[in-house]
Amino acid sequence: MASSSNTTTHSYPPLPPLPSSYELKPLPDLLPFISDFWLSIILPHVAYWVVSGIFHLIDTYDLFPQYRLHTPEEISQRNLASRWEVARDVVLEQILQVFTGAFLNLTEARQMTGSEDYDVAVWAQRIRIAQRALPSVLGLVGLNARGLSEKVALGGYPLLAGALAGGDYPFLTTELLVEGGKKAVMETVPAFAMWEVVLAKLMYWVVVPGFQMWVAVAVMDTWQYFWHRAMHVNKWMYTNWHARHHRLYVPYAYGALYNHPVEGFVMDTLGAGIGYKLSFMTNRMGMLFFVTSMMKTVDDHCGYKLPWDPLQHITSNNAAYHDIHHQSWGIKSNFSQPFFTIWDRWLGTKWEGDVQLKYERTRAIAAAKDEKKRLVKKEERNGGNGGVANGKVKAAAK
Repeated sequence: MASSSNTTTHSYPPLPPLPSSYELKPLPDLLPFISDFWLSIILPHVAYWVVSGIFHLIDTYDLFPQYRLHTPEEISQRNLASRWEVARDVVLEQILQVFTGAFLNLTEARQMTGSEDYDVAVWAQRIRIAQRALPSVLGLVGLNARGLSEKVALGGYPLLAGALAGGDYPFLTTELLVEGGKKAVMETVPAFAMWEVVLAKLMYWVVVPGFQMWVAVAVMDTWQYFWHRAMHVNKWMYTNWHARHHRLYVPYAYGALYNHPVEGFVMDTLGAGIGYKLSFMTNRMGMLFFVTSMMKTVDDHCGYKLPWDPLQHITSNNAAYHDIHHQSWGIKSNFSQPFFTIWDRWLGTKWEGDVQLKYERTRAIAAAKDEKKRLVKKEERNGGNGGVANGKVKAAAK
């Protein structure tokens, strides 16, 4: 009796066979000087500081003032945490993430290689089986699959005609060495069409990993939205945990992970870890997911609306979107992070009003405070003598 992997019903010819055997072996490390275990743990944090460093240089040398969301005066006058405090707390959260990353890696089997051709052939068989069901599916919507296949065949496309007619290609065969008794013999067996193999490879190498990435992102966005919103609704959680992050009214890149350790672990670290686990990614896919998530988080706090930054154009959730949430007037909106805004749109928490006048007002207030501070320092250097300076201080204060 034929096995289920080679036929579906007695009315169909056997499916093209799968490779008879394959040898699994550990996937070689991506880089020769570090194991994938440590690379997956360290790489997201390297990405964090590299991207943050780029934005810090842009800030320091004021390279793109036309794209700033806030002025330098706002950073110095409005933020309630020093850059040292921010850097210290970020490093603390990253230490916790290192331990969490190590735990996630230890719970995963080592990624193996060697079965790729077999797995692609499995997808090709699934495509052939789907073709066999196609006439019935087309019949449900009133289409005559057999008639369509005859017209396509007359047009010179026999492979496409075969798909429309049920996906069997008796003219496609190959010679295969098969073990028979005491010696191997050559047998003629059904073969896959080239387009079936190409589509199977596309499914295996692109579509399935892409779907896994989408699942991981969706899980992480959902987790972070509801925890983030809860930390604003619950006064105890906001006061004891989330308020620390909002000491940065003017976010900047390396302040992205400036959080209370509990918040950082619950919302950021667990959210990404659960997304990774539920999507059943490979270790290599996990590296891409964690690095991309880290870079996106940094970019969302960079303080710039850059027209050429690809991370700001993947979705509508970007630095300009998240910056609204950091303002006193927008703190009850735009909870979604780091990728999509779908939960804000579905649940009515997306900021819909104009922001230009609000930003102009906070810039003016910060500029006045900065001028007042500058004049006070100048007066102190002059030994307190300067009625003119005093008058300017009072005018600035108004």
